[in-house]
Amino acid sequence: MTAPRDAAPQGAAPERTFRSVAPVIALCWLVVFFDGMDVNIYGAVMPHLIDDKDFGFTASTAGTIGSWTTFGMLIGALGCGTLTDWLGRKPMVTGSVALFSLGSAICALAPSAAVFGGGRFIAGLGLGGLMPISLAIVAEFAPPRRAALATGLMMTSYHAGGMAATGLGLGLGPDHGWRVVFWAGVIPAVVAIPLVVKWLPESPGVLLAKGRASEAEAVAARYSLPSPTLAEAPEAGAKGRFAAVASLFAPGQRLATPLLWIASFAGLLLVYGVSTWLPELMRASGYSLSSSVTFLMVINAGGIVGMLVAGRAADKFGAVRISAIWFLLTACGTFLLKAELPLGVAYGVVFVTGIWLFSAQVMVYASAPSVYTPAQRATGLGWITGVGRTGAVVGPWLGGAVVSGGNASLGFTTFAVAAVLGAVAISLVPLVRRSRRTPSDEGVSAASPGTESTGPSVLGHKEGKILPKH
Repeated sequence: MTAPRDAAPQGAAPERTFRSVAPVIALCWLVVFFDGMDVNIYGAVMPHLIDDKDFGFTASTAGTIGSWTTFGMLIGALGCGTLTDWLGRKPMVTGSVALFSLGSAICALAPSAAVFGGGRFIAGLGLGGLMPISLAIVAEFAPPRRAALATGLMMTSYHAGGMAATGLGLGLGPDHGWRVVFWAGVIPAVVAIPLVVKWLPESPGVLLAKGRASEAEAVAARYSLPSPTLAEAPEAGAKGRFAAVASLFAPGQRLATPLLWIASFAGLLLVYGVSTWLPELMRASGYSLSSSVTFLMVINAGGIVGMLVAGRAADKFGAVRISAIWFLLTACGTFLLKAELPLGVAYGVVFVTGIWLFSAQVMVYASAPSVYTPAQRATGLGWITGVGRTGAVVGPWLGGAVVSGGNASLGFTTFAVAAVLGAVAISLVPLVRRSRRTPSDEGVSAASPGTESTGPSVLGHKEGKILPKH
């Protein structure tokens, strides 16, 4: 007979290791892999789309449609909290994967650029909701003091997906056309959805909020999570949501919150601007078509290494510090790409820039525990990702404007400036926290960024209701 959970010493924290939560992190890894593949497919086939004269794509059109994608992601990110309150995390993950798979199918069948753009917008709705939900799941299930590392491990999948998209673009695009590559974007609906439906657990906090206490306890026991309990909740409904957002501007946080938003804006401008336009920028700099597309694979390979390095470094030195340093190194790397480098050197610069660029943004998310209380964290993280999505909208549009002007050097300078902006914003967060700290902040700011292993349990206004026992 299985020993009861109560057998543990009173007050002892349940043991939770990477092994015990491996199935959850693995499923999040898989869906974010397909997220990264879908986002990067557009950049991987961009040269083929522009070269398809019958379809009517130009650099300016491509940039506009890239922004439609990220505008859909903005709506998905901001709307996922409300929908998660209603549906739960597991259905939202399933629905998000279904949406971006549907968007890829529409793109593959599109008779015109306008329909193609509609497909990318639909895909963006799914992509925008999936990332914050996956981040929240990993934050809740991660082992204690390993939240940043777990987040970094999960985010390696985004770049593995980007490499897969590049491989599809290189392998299928030249001989079979760009439509075949988008048909590959339907694979997530076939592979990931059945696995998520069968194996991904619902958050214990979500289950408890829905009155399913026995199921909540069963999931908590299975994955060695603390038993969820109802805590004092903010007022529900629109008024409660307003109060949750207003709390992000309380003393000690009112300056840190907009700084985190600015850092997230700069980081996502870089991520989506570079993911969309790096091949075309490199081609405009004089590199061949195949080499230009390969650069996208190289920078994503660097991103995988960067996530592993940044996660460990942030757990040791703090996510704010690592994010600031990574942004500055990204600025140096992108500025170097202005020069006409030999091909081998250019590959090396792109690789190391990938190490810094993508994880700089992820460490902005990992910085949230240094600013927000557990009850605020979901609202805070939701707004950091949501406002940051405006950078994801601006990045592809800005890259298109630069490329259509024929000045690749200006494009790299623009990305370098965005990286400096991100570094300045995230660097100021601990300074304004220190100058505005209140007694109620002391317990939160004493914790090292990235060391919190459990985020709030529900992605929305119910987050304040469900807190783990200590």
